Amino acid sequence: MVLKKAMMGECPKKVASLIDLANLPSTLREFAGQSQMSHLGFFIRVWSYIKDHNLQDPNNRNVVNCDNKLKSILLGKPQVELAELPMLIKLHFPKASK
Repeated sequence: MVLKKAMMGECPKKVASLIDLANLPSTLREFAGQSQMSHLGFFIRVWSYIKDHNLQDPNNRNVVNCDNKLKSILLGKPQVELAELPMLIKLHFPKASK
């Protein structure tokens, strides 16, 4: 709770961009099953999908083995590092104009 207040105080525009609803492009719409979702909400949906479908590499839990559905939103990569996920998802959410 304290962290959330600190984040909102320091950079409210960055936090707002994570939680504001955005119209999803068709590839993300197909993955999420919704036409609008926040950046953060979509990231959580992807993470849940990875966990539900047991896509983390059993030998290296920092790597995700992408199935066809996940490849469609992660630039067709067969594997991605967990650290890459936020950046790859962010590419689908254009920066809001000022």
